[in-house]
Amino acid sequence: MTVDDSMIKDIIQTVVAKMQLEETSMNGHGVFHDMGDAIEAARKAQKILRKMSMDQREKIIIRIREKTLEHAEILARMGVEETGMGNVGHKILKHRLVAEKTPGTEDITTTAWSGDRGLTLTEMGAFGVIGAITPCTNPSETIICNTIGMLAGGNSVVFNPHPAACRTSLYAVNLLNEASLEAGGPDYIACTIEKPTLESSNSMMKHKEIQLIVATGGPGVVTAVLSSGKRGIGAGAGNPPALVDETADIKKAAQDIVNGCTFDNNLPCIAEKEVVVVREAADSLIRYMIEEQGCYFASAGEVDKLESLVLQAGKLNRNCVGRDAGTLLDMIGVSVQDNIRCIIFEGNKEHPLIQEELMMPILGIVRAADFEDAVEKAVWLEKGNRHSAFIHSKNIDNITKYAKAIDTAILVKNAPSYAALGFGGEGFCTFTIASRTGEGLTSASTFTKRRRCVMSDSLCIR
Repeated sequence: MTVDDSMIKDIIQTVVAKMQLEETSMNGHGVFHDMGDAIEAARKAQKILRKMSMDQREKIIIRIREKTLEHAEILARMGVEETGMGNVGHKILKHRLVAEKTPGTEDITTTAWSGDRGLTLTEMGAFGVIGAITPCTNPSETIICNTIGMLAGGNSVVFNPHPAACRTSLYAVNLLNEASLEAGGPDYIACTIEKPTLESSNSMMKHKEIQLIVATGGPGVVTAVLSSGKRGIGAGAGNPPALVDETADIKKAAQDIVNGCTFDNNLPCIAEKEVVVVREAADSLIRYMIEEQGCYFASAGEVDKLESLVLQAGKLNRNCVGRDAGTLLDMIGVSVQDNIRCIIFEGNKEHPLIQEELMMPILGIVRAADFEDAVEKAVWLEKGNRHSAFIHSKNIDNITKYAKAIDTAILVKNAPSYAALGFGGEGFCTFTIASRTGEGLTSASTFTKRRRCVMSDSLCIR
């Protein structure tokens, strides 16, 4: 084995990332021992932020975008190394997406009414200090994305990150505060604690200074937020189905579905988790997946082994989440070539590996008798999460029927799932998709409250 320049570069970057992680956890801007101290620091920073102009906030956001691009590779490597989940290359792309397509102050707008009785304005105001809970699947991406939006609205934020991604999260918080200071803003625009726990999360939610709680994670986290007695934005779980009918471009559908399913090893909550295909299109879809998209068709025995591996005592095996297809197959004793991207199999909709959200590149395929049957199966699989869904079809009527039946915050037509986040599709980026509480794709305006200002019988010059 020879050591080339690229391998040396990779080794150096990994070592530097480790050193920076350790340094950040000890001395990072915005990193505290106690949750109360973190909230108090964020409160003081927010008092400065609310006096700053929109242009001044935007300067901070511009520097955050620049630093995110500068540190995209380090953050990506940190996330994969610390959590054992995901794909470094894809995580780099996600950080670039956050930097380039997360809305800033342009999302903070004013509505005006002018008439015979004067002028009325409705403006977006800050909540103050926002409490946020973030996941281990997209740790630094969510923290940076949330902070850009919350800062644009005039808020500061205190994070209680997932303990499994603590170091990566601390690094991201440190980066955000460095960006603020470099742009002439205050320190502590984002704060967190060295060792986040369930207790620190509860302490944050109960604190009198926290007026809004934003949770990105599983159903348990969202339920806790909604039970807090405070305004809550909950981005919970989904089990997004992809429906393919007989009118679709089957070859392209196979490519799009596999690309979406395998992006960052299926960690994004919006990623394709299962496929429902009309019977007459099924064989072609599976053939294209195997022959052209690097899918491995698992036998019945291999599917049983995967089920035993992936689902243990009714819960996801943490060691399998976010792993690539080759690693998962190796864990059940199946050796494959390096070009295998996804594991596919056929089953009924009740199969545990189909009805459970796996967050790994295992894609169950369910055959449907016709389009109506496919819609019924897809709606059942989505489980009323109202999160995300996809359809591959050239029939506008079918697309419309599916959209109304599935009723999700995101519906992608004839594209990979990640098009919903502005990657290969129009629209802004977010990693907090609040399907359960109804906000949908969150942005800066989501993290504000509306205020009406009325000037009666004046300032109308028509």
